[in-house]
Amino acid sequence: MSLILCIETGTDICSVGIAKDGELISLRESDEGRDHARKVGVFVDELLRETGIAPDDLDAVAVGKGPGSYTGLRIGVSFAKGLCYGLQKPLVAVGSLEALTEVAREDYEAGILHAEDWDRALLCPMVDARRMEVYAQVFDAEGVTQSDVSAEIVDAESFAGFRSQGRPFVIFGNGARKCAGVLDGAVLVEVAPSARGLARLAQQALDEGRTEDIAYFEPFYLKDFVVTTSKKKLF
Repeated sequence: MSLILCIETGTDICSVGIAKDGELISLRESDEGRDHARKVGVFVDELLRETGIAPDDLDAVAVGKGPGSYTGLRIGVSFAKGLCYGLQKPLVAVGSLEALTEVAREDYEAGILHAEDWDRALLCPMVDARRMEVYAQVFDAEGVTQSDVSAEIVDAESFAGFRSQGRPFVIFGNGARKCAGVLDGAVLVEVAPSARGLARLAQQALDEGRTEDIAYFEPFYLKDFVVTTSKKKLF
């Protein structure tokens, strides 16, 4: 039996869950804005109390590694690393787009999400990267990757090679809505990032020994963080 604490903070949603043998048993989430630094620790404490699990009973901590919000990823990864260091537990990192696709697949299996010809569909999770740019990756309905992770400035030609295959091209995530009117034929469905998307993937990674070096692991930002000078006159 494996107990894994799962943390996903790469977007405006702060999500924490506990999974047992790859199945979620408890979850806390908030989409009330970017207050992740305060909420993530509170959510972890609430989940441990609710389930009666002691921190030492955990077998690993899993975290969504990105791409996503620089600040959000930094908070989640830093918290997960600190917890792993203090408890002497392994750290498992899961790609945030892969985890978002897992949420979509679970929602479809549960009858929450509806899309025609799902078995043939190409799934494209999109995380907002501001303006018309998104972090995206393409998967098939089984969750198998069909493309690398990319930072895509979306226009009418984006993902043309996939959209021309005659298969449903399903887009979701917090960057998808702004792209729906640009990508002809794309099917928009509502799927939000969640720690529950890490559960099965984290268990699989732990079973296969794919853990991270706590001292050197960094989030997958995809793009460099750029500091700009405010145009507002402060003094």
